[in-house]
Amino acid sequence: MKASLSGNLATMLPGVPYAIAAKFAYDDRVAVAMVGDGAMQMGGMAEMLTAAKYYRDWRDPRLVVLVLNNRDLNQVTWEQRVLAGDPKFEASQSIPHVRFDEFARLIGLEGIRVERSADIDSAVRAAFAADRPVILDALTDPEEPPLPPHITVKQARNFASAILQDPSGGLAGAVEAVREKVDEFVPGR
Repeated sequence: MKASLSGNLATMLPGVPYAIAAKFAYDDRVAVAMVGDGAMQMGGMAEMLTAAKYYRDWRDPRLVVLVLNNRDLNQVTWEQRVLAGDPKFEASQSIPHVRFDEFARLIGLEGIRVERSADIDSAVRAAFAADRPVILDALTDPEEPPLPPHITVKQARNFASAILQDPSGGLAGAVEAVREKVDEFVPGR
C-alpha cells in the first residue's frame, strides 16, 4: 500500500490532487483521500472535475474522497489554541457550509453524506462498492480536539487557556476536553 502526506505547515490543498495522481499512476487500484472542508473548497472541488473527466478510462474507476465537513479551518484553529493559547477567531476560521455529496452528483460522480456515526460503516461500504469516484461528505464536530497522544505541559496550558477564553465553549468545553483525554487511557475504549 502506498501513501503520501503533506503535513507540514497545515498544508490544505494536495489531498485530492495526490489521490488523482495516484489513480493515473496505478489506475487498477482504488485511491483514497481524506481532506477537510477547507481544502475541498480551496481546490478539491475543481480537481474532482478532473476525476469526472477521466474515471471512465481507469481500469478501476474507484476514487474515494472523504471530506471532514465541520465548517471550520480546524487544524489551524486547534494549532492556535494549543501553540499560542488563542481562542478560535471566527472571522478567519469559520467557512461556508457546502454539501459536497450534492456537488459530486452534480458533476456525475457519487455523493454520500454521513450525518450520524451509526451510518459510517454502510457509507464506507457503499463508497468502495461504487462504479465511479465518490465524495463521502462526513459531518464532524469542529469542537472535537485533535490532540496528539503526547502533548507538552506548555501545550496543555495553552489549550486550557484558549478553551476557557472561548465564549462558546468556556469551562464546559475545557471539562469535555479533559474527559476525552482521560478516556484515552481507559482500557477497552
